[in-house]
Amino acid sequence: MTDVVLNINGHEIHVAQGVSVAAAIAMAGSALTRRSVRGAARAPLCGMGVCQECRVTIDGRMHQLSCQTLCADGMCITTGEARP
Repeated sequence: MTDVVLNINGHEIHVAQGVSVAAAIAMAGSALTRRSVRGAARAPLCGMGVCQECRVTIDGRMHQLSCQTLCADGMCITTGEARP
């Protein structure tokens, strides 16, 4: 299987082709995908896009569902971990 190289919060990570963005975030060492309005940490809950707790910014597009998006080579992901 071919590796896909992506950037998560400024860190390069290699994952296998077919891995979801949510899984890649977890493999990078953090399950945190976003923060609530009050700053509470959020992470994927349902794994099928219904809860929308997995929203991240992908290639500058905000509110993308990481559990429903497959990693692509060169993808740049920003999570709530990168924000204060």
